[in-house]
This record gives sequence, structure tokens and C-alpha cells, in this order.
Amino acid sequence: MTVRQNFGNLKYGVLEDYLIKVLLADKLSQRALELLGEIPEFDIDTKIDLEPERLKTEIKNYEAVVIRGETHLGEDILREADNLKIIVRAGIDLDNVDVEFARSRNIEVKNTPFAASITAAEYTLAQMLGICRFIGPAYKSLKEHKWEKDRFKNGTELFGKTAGVIGFGRIGKEVAKREVAVGMNVVYYDVTDVETDIGARRVSLDELLEVSDFISIHVPLTETTRHLVSSAEFDKMKKDVVLINLTREGVVDETALKQALKDKKIRAVALDVQESELRDKLELIDNENVFPTPYLGVSTREGEERAGVDVFSVLKEFFNV
Repeated sequence: MTVRQNFGNLKYGVLEDYLIKVLLADKLSQRALELLGEIPEFDIDTKIDLEPERLKTEIKNYEAVVIRGETHLGEDILREADNLKIIVRAGIDLDNVDVEFARSRNIEVKNTPFAASITAAEYTLAQMLGICRFIGPAYKSLKEHKWEKDRFKNGTELFGKTAGVIGFGRIGKEVAKREVAVGMNVVYYDVTDVETDIGARRVSLDELLEVSDFISIHVPLTETTRHLVSSAEFDKMKKDVVLINLTREGVVDETALKQALKDKKIRAVALDVQESELRDKLELIDNENVFPTPYLGVSTREGEERAGVDVFSVLKEFFNV
């Protein structure tokens, strides 16, 4: 068997009888598994839910590791990755990878940013509509055999309202397209000079906070974005604003959010909660103005399949097979 490889800037010649060891540490779609299985140069091992200590001993055997959001690759694990050439994150966020340390060891780090953009954008609109029309509480009420139309009849429309989009990358743009389509006035804020022709207007963060009826956040957690929304920002928002926060924990100051809810400074907030965050968020989850979901923001069949196919494409291109 012959395989040509291109590991970043390190070009290897022709190797005989060589297999590229690939570890799938988190679940991928069936389509992704089928595609990867068609590459004879790949030796695929699927080992889900490895404990960190086990992963430390296993990772040295692989040249590629594929993860989703469950597996964390910190410096302690990556120090043991003597043969690793690439980490592929099936999804957008890379905060479960020590990217800086990985790259210091010449390990390439890739994600699949396009795969979940539509999934996350549609979910943002779903949360906005669900909150406006009391869909969750009304569903629960009727399941309990109650007829409480008067309780839920004063919903609000999205049409004509102002939507503020914080972070105008791939997801933010897809969200804005859908908000424009339902007749909303869309303003957006981004730290980079992003322009668009979809009918959205770029504004400062302060103006966005002051004019928006709905605010959705679509930025990664970095040192720059940590507590991007805190007490001062809540003070600038409209009193009946709806906040859609599907980002990683830390972009919104949780202490400030609890106080804003307590003081009725905002109408409602939607949160997408990871399992590891559950115990710490019980106070928020129990608040009647908090609409939590179990990390569903980037979870659809189509999104999962796109992510898996993109993983296949990244590995195929990287190893030139």
C-alpha cells in the first residue's frame, strides 16, 4: 500500500505498507464512518468516552484524533501525543482543545465551522418564537390537563421588532438572514469590520443593547469575550428584552444574569446547557423566565451529517489520500 502525506509544512515521501492511525474519540454520523471506511490508508479506531487517564496512554498511538464537544484535549493529554499530527473538532467551538499548546507541538487543529451554522441559526429563531408564544409552558400546561389560554394569550410577534446579533460570523449571518425574512429590523455588532448586504445594520455594542427587543449571542469564549455581557450591559438593555444565549459558559456573566432576572431587567433568557454545567445552573434552570435546553443548539440530523462529512474532507485533504 502506498500513501503520500502532507503533514502541515512537513512533507513526507512515499511510504510502503503504511496506515494512518485515526482515533474517533466522540461519536460521528454513520455517513462519516462510511466515508472514512472507504479510505484504505486509514486505520480507524472508535473509542468513545475514554477517561482522561486512559486517553493519555492511548493518544500516543495516533496521528489523527477526531472529537466533538465531549472529549477535552488539554496540555496534560497533548504532552503524551508524540505522533499526533492533527486534531479535528466536528463542530465549531475549540474551547475543549488547548489550541496554542497543540500548535506549539506542530499539531494542526481544525474544526468544521460550516456544518452547524444553519442548525444553530434555526434553533435561535425557534427559541425566540417559543418564548414569544409561550410554547414550552403552554405545552406543559396542557399535558397536565389544564386549559390556561388566558395565561398564554398575550404573546408577541417577531414582525417589526428589532433583533440584535452579537457576533456576525457564519452563524450570526445565518440568524440575521432569517430575522430579516420574518420582518425584523436587524442590527449587529462584531469586533471585526464585517459588512453585509442582507438588510442588517452594523452598530456599536452599546447601541445594539439599547435598541434591541431580542438579542442573540454568537461569539466563541475567549479572554476578549469573557463576560462580554455583564451588569453594565444588562443596565443598557430594554426592560422586556429577550436574550438568546447559545454560546459557551462565560460569555455572559452568570452572576449578573441572575441579578438581572431577579430585578426583572430582562423578560427572558434562553440557555443551551451542557451536561457538565447542569448542577451549577440549577438556580437558573428553575427560574420561570429561563428557557433551558440540553445542548440542542447544534444538534440536528442534517447538521451531524454535514459535520461528519466535513471531518472526512479535512482528514482526506490533510493526509493527501
